[in-house]
Amino acid sequence: MDRAERIHAAIASDPYAASQGFTLAGVTDESVSVTMTVRDDQVNFLGGTHGGVLHSLADCAFSLASNAHPEDAVAIDTHLAITAPSGIGDVLTAVAREETLGRSLATYRVDLTRTDGRTVALFTGTVFRLPVE
Repeated sequence: MDRAERIHAAIASDPYAASQGFTLAGVTDESVSVTMTVRDDQVNFLGGTHGGVLHSLADCAFSLASNAHPEDAVAIDTHLAITAPSGIGDVLTAVAREETLGRSLATYRVDLTRTDGRTVALFTGTVFRLPVE
């Protein structure tokens, strides 16, 4: 199975991503993009997109990108910095890119943008790459 096939299969079998309305927006050699439209049940008491939703969207793109290799990868560290607001009706896109790839660790950066192109969050994550048996 090639990289794109692994990514498509992974998101197709992810019930959490489906429940949140996440869809695969694109796969290139350098990136994986996942998108969603913020629903009224995904905002906090102030009316902004819940931080957990932002983290989940970024984590989905991160997970797909890091598991595009034949080795399974599991997250060992993630970080999210929210830089601008978003809310109901905004289309958010998470674009994950591999920053480093080693024998046992890899790091990724995910940029989250809203409909108007403004960055709403920056996410970084590190995975442990399980040996292929």
